[in-house]
This record gives sequence, C-alpha cells and structure tokens, in this order.
Amino acid sequence: MTMTHLAPQSTLSEPYSFKNSWEKIFEDESFLKVFIEDVLEGYIIKQRWYGGKASTLKYIEPVKAFPIAHKRELYYGLLLEVNFKEAFFQHYFLPLAFIAGEVSEGDKIAAVKINGKEGHIVDALNLEVFRKLLFEQIIHASGADEDSDEFRVQYHKGAKLMEREYKSSRFMGLEQSNTSIIYNDKYVIKFFRRIYVSMNPDYEISRFLTERKNFKNTPAYTGSISLEALDRDNVTLALMQELVPNEGDAWQYMLKELDTVFSNLKRKRINIQQLPPCRLFERMKIVNIPPEIIDWAGLNLFLKIKTLAKRTAEMHVALGSDIQDTSFTPTRYNGDYTVWLKNRLLYQFQNRLNIVENNLHKLEGLTLELASEFLESKNEIRKRFVNFDWTQLKGERIRIHGDYHLGQVLVHGDDFYILDFEGEPESTIRDRKVKQPPLKDVAGMFRSFHYAIYATIFNNKDNYPFELRQLYHAAEILYRYFLAVFLETYVAEVQEKNLNIGYDQE
Repeated sequence: MTMTHLAPQSTLSEPYSFKNSWEKIFEDESFLKVFIEDVLEGYIIKQRWYGGKASTLKYIEPVKAFPIAHKRELYYGLLLEVNFKEAFFQHYFLPLAFIAGEVSEGDKIAAVKINGKEGHIVDALNLEVFRKLLFEQIIHASGADEDSDEFRVQYHKGAKLMEREYKSSRFMGLEQSNTSIIYNDKYVIKFFRRIYVSMNPDYEISRFLTERKNFKNTPAYTGSISLEALDRDNVTLALMQELVPNEGDAWQYMLKELDTVFSNLKRKRINIQQLPPCRLFERMKIVNIPPEIIDWAGLNLFLKIKTLAKRTAEMHVALGSDIQDTSFTPTRYNGDYTVWLKNRLLYQFQNRLNIVENNLHKLEGLTLELASEFLESKNEIRKRFVNFDWTQLKGERIRIHGDYHLGQVLVHGDDFYILDFEGEPESTIRDRKVKQPPLKDVAGMFRSFHYAIYATIFNNKDNYPFELRQLYHAAEILYRYFLAVFLETYVAEVQEKNLNIGYDQE
C-alpha cells in the first residue's frame, strides 16, 4: 500500500461515499485517503489499546489489508504503521467489517456508502459472527487459510484443545494493550492490538511451556492466529489459552492481606521497635521465622509466598531445560551480552534522568530532596553500569518472563498461575527475546512486594495510628522476611533441578 500522510481534515462528512464494492474497497485510492486521514486518526487515539497517547502522532500508513473470508461475509485484517514526531513508529492490528444499516455508537468506526449500499465500517471483533468464525477456524485448523500474495492467515490448533463447536463468546473486560474474548466459558483468545513483525514472546513461551514442558501453572496454550509473511518473520495476531478460574491477581490479593497485616499492629498491640530484624537477602525457612513476626503477619501469607517462589522456580527450570530448541537452550554470559546490557541500562537510565529533570519543578519536601540526591548521583550510577564485569558471573542465561510482578500472577485457591509472557513493554521485540539471568524475574517480583507494602501504607495510612517512620520501619522488616522465605524456597528448588543461577555474586 502507498504511504498516506495526514493532511488537514477534509471537508467531506459522513456517510462517506465510494463506488467500489466492499470486496475491492482497498484498491480504491479515494477510500484509502479518506479512511486513513479523516477516520482512523480520530478513532485510534481514543482506543484503550492505543499505546501512543504520550507521543505526538505524525501520520498513519496502511501497511497491508488482508482478507479474512467467510461463506457469506468478507472481513479484512488491517495492519497499520503509526508514525510519531518523536521519530519512532508502532504497528497495530485492526479487523474490519462492513455492516449494512445502523449499529450502536460504540461499535462504529465510520458511516459509509459503498457501491450504493449504506452502512458502517466497524471493528469486526464487536460482531459475534466474526468471533465465531475465528474460533471455528482454530478448532478445525489444518494449516494456512487465505492466500493474499505475500501474506497468509495461519490458524493453529493446540494439543490441549478438545472443543468441537462454538457455543458463546464475550469480552473479558476492559484492558489496555490487548482485547481478550472468552469462548464457551472455557478459553480466552487475546488479540494483540499492537503487533510486531516477529513471533510474539507470549505465544512462543506459552506454547513451549504447555506443549514441550507440560508446565501446569500457566494457562494452557490451545491455539493461535498468525500472519505468515513470505519474506519475513510471522506476525502473531492472537493467542488462545485455557480460562483459569481465579480469585483475581496476586497484586489485589497482596494489598488485601497487607492491609490486615498493618491493621494488626494496633489490634495485636505490636511493639514495632521490638520486631526482630532480618538481614537483606538472607534465606530462611518458615519454621525459623521468629514467632513475633508470625504473630504479626500470620503464617498463611508466608505459605503463599513460599508457593509463589516454588512456581517461579518451576517456571524457570522449564524455560531453561531444553537442549533441542535453541530458543530455549541455556547460555553463558559473554561479551556480546555485556554490550547489550550496558547499552540497555544506560538508555533506560537516561530516560529516568530526563523524567526527573523535567518534573523537578513539581516536587517539594522529601520528594524533592530524594530527586536531587538521585540527580547528583547520576555519574556514580552510570559508573556502576559501565563497570559490570561478566567474567565474575558463573550462572546461565535463559528465556525469562521479563515483566514479572504480582499483577502477572493469578490466585486460584492456595496456588498461583503465571501469565502474560509478552515481556517488558518498554523493550523492543528483539530485546524481549534476549536470554537473561532468571534472577531478573526474581528481582522484579521483589520490587513488586516492595510496591505492594508501601502502596498499602500510602493508601491506608489514616487507618493505622502510627507515625510514618514507624510504619516504614515495620515495612522494611516485613519486606526482608518476604524475601528470605522466597529466596529459601526458590534457590533450593532451582538447585535441586540443576538450573545454574550461579553464586552469591549473581
């Protein structure tokens, strides 16, 4: 498709009229110009899944429109390149349908008259008939679907998919970056709105864990939809997994539990200053936790952390135990990884510096003091990054979750299910597939524990009759015991299964 630069809004108004039929609409230059310039810009920036809200849109370019055929209706998958004035771009996937007559205001993208027939162009995922079509294509998948010169729509049926017919579909709820639909109250298909010209890590890892490693504590992979390009990597459009019954994510669970823990300070008349301390990164079995800590926080919370540590270790063992698929074969530290890591750290660090510097005028009090201290220490921090010496590390690098925190874990009874393997949103798709130390995931979870503890204090401090410094003191003690229990279980599990995470230096 030819590039279309956004020009000033035209004087045309809805319904836009075009002479070509729906089957040939993307061959119509006038349609492309009006649809892209007058319609899509305004539509896309309002969508929850649009990831460019913090940047300035420059122009939208339609990369490819490919047919998704049905016996009676024709749908299109539209790949868009959104370019920004900050000199970067993002790709998005939008499935389209033409519906004659009226549709609800929330469904329509544009009112049009195509070849004399009035109707609306809509996001096809809002139509049950389209959702049914995709599900049936997956459960009856036998290979490629429609050929479209350089692209082919590919449906894949997972080994765990036992379903034989479509019964129902409904949206899972409001999401930011993707659209998830529940099928037959048993499966979830996640449609990736922002896409990458490469295999999505969520698809890649989910399928690997289910079909190669039989890992039980992640929603089982049951199918996918991808766009197979003849001259480049496949584009993952959708991932289908089992629907795991759950009581919500571990972040909400932890906030609820921690509110009880901090409320116990008054209810149980805990003397905060006499709480026994714990060394940072000490390893400790639950039976060795001082009774004062158990009395304060409760045994159940530590048992949950132990279970989460075990599931995390089992995930890493699975991701690092393949000798056939080179994508999942463990590797060592080397100079190439060091160059990648230092560049990545310095790039991210500079972004943080810019954010703080640009917002310094909004800060006051202790926050301003801490921000100033951070800025004054920037050279020292950079030096630590640059002085990283890979020769001191003896562990292995593996494929990891990459964006591991309490919000990526579902609570189901006394157990946990790990999901969303897309990786760090700030990273490129290539960076997300770099093998890294599994302890990066562990560190991510530790930071999430820290966030949860302090979020509890900040959001509920009026409910706890203590000075903030006392609450902070209790918070740090609790945090260190969380880490001690997690590390004890995690390290024992991975070492027993021969996953090499190195020594104390790591």
